[in-house]
Amino acid sequence: MRYVSTRGQAPVLNFGDAMLTGLARDGGLYVPETVPQMSQTEIAALAGLSYEEVAFRVMKPFVSETFSEEELRGAITRAYAGFGHVARAPMVQLAPNHFLLELFHGPTLAFKDFAMQVIGQLFQIELERRQQKITIVGATSGDTGSAAIEAFRGLDNVDVFILFPHGRVSEVQRRQMTTPVESNVHALAMDGDFDDCQAKLKDMFNDFTFRDEVGLAGVNSINFARVLAQIVYYFTAAVSLGAPERKISFTVPTGNFGDIFAGFLAREMGLPIERLVIATNQNDILHRCLERGDYTKQGVTPSISPSMDIEVSSNFERALYWAYGKDGAAIAALMDELKTEGSFTVSQNAIGALRAVYDSGMASEARTLAEITDSLNETGELLCPHSAIAVSVGKQALARDPATPMVTLATAHPAKFPDAVEKATGIRPELPPRMADLFDREERVTRVPNDLDALEALIRERRRT
Repeated sequence: MRYVSTRGQAPVLNFGDAMLTGLARDGGLYVPETVPQMSQTEIAALAGLSYEEVAFRVMKPFVSETFSEEELRGAITRAYAGFGHVARAPMVQLAPNHFLLELFHGPTLAFKDFAMQVIGQLFQIELERRQQKITIVGATSGDTGSAAIEAFRGLDNVDVFILFPHGRVSEVQRRQMTTPVESNVHALAMDGDFDDCQAKLKDMFNDFTFRDEVGLAGVNSINFARVLAQIVYYFTAAVSLGAPERKISFTVPTGNFGDIFAGFLAREMGLPIERLVIATNQNDILHRCLERGDYTKQGVTPSISPSMDIEVSSNFERALYWAYGKDGAAIAALMDELKTEGSFTVSQNAIGALRAVYDSGMASEARTLAEITDSLNETGELLCPHSAIAVSVGKQALARDPATPMVTLATAHPAKFPDAVEKATGIRPELPPRMADLFDREERVTRVPNDLDALEALIRERRRT
């Protein structure tokens, strides 16, 4: 399996090198040169299997040259051993033909655990094999950072620096990043919004002298291994509802586009996905792009769903790559235009290709709070604001096609966003017992400016050599 850059000018790599490289050296994102196919017989055979076995069968074709079957099985088993539900990604029914996929039973109560726990295991195997040390720098709108810290804390061959926008994550999200005591973990509260954090991360990757000096690696969803692990729960959900004989649609709360792009790859592999529905909050650049055909930045408005407060949606570049017929030069031109002009226009053929797969919708702040209330009253389900946005948009999509089952992704536990949930319902959701003392733990955090030189100097100083 070979991996190529969306911008067409970076070296072609195998899975191990692509995983450790993260962002391609031409600024693009690595994608598989060809997507492995699963036959209807192979998909049907997934019914009734454990989550771990499905993960092995789905992921193996993507990684087989790098990891043996024994290594991959072991990594998957260890990754999910700490999850709080034996099904790993259980589903509950909200209404006729509408199902909620609970992705918050991992150690940090968010869907990022599904990928990050696996990545942590795979990184460890590969780094020990290579006798190599790396410096992981990540940018987070809230959940990626805590999931990365949980996956890599205490490892001898990894230093972890997580950038998060100061004052723009929930208190639970912040404390999950700032309370680990391991010396290889560093939480950095940066001035600005998530897009600023993400831009500085990309600037570090594009500073090749610094990148090579510190052995820079990334675990944001720019890393294809993150997307790969998220493909799995599309298969488990769809098969449990009758795939491959039956088509299924999915609604995904969407910020950086990695989670919904995993659904696209599941579809490319042969899973009969009818529609992938992009659900956004008022920072609705993706919804506007699907409707109008132009991608135009207007500034980020802070919200009660902070993990979706994003305008530069990195993984949308991967979706555009397929929509433009894998034309790397065209994607590079679009990304240059976005950087210099703050916008670009999607070609007619490409917007047609996107609309053939994706629908979209937006939920306002008021609609989000109302959905949290309605869901509790109608179903007994207490939703985090991100999941509530997806349920609201998913209802609208289901009304357009009531015959096709709709699976809405619940991406975080409501206790990660207690203020919003309490505002909507009067109920302040409690953290699970294993996290009950989170607010009593001492925080370790460094406030940093939105300045590349200062960030690089801090990382050079604090990384272990």
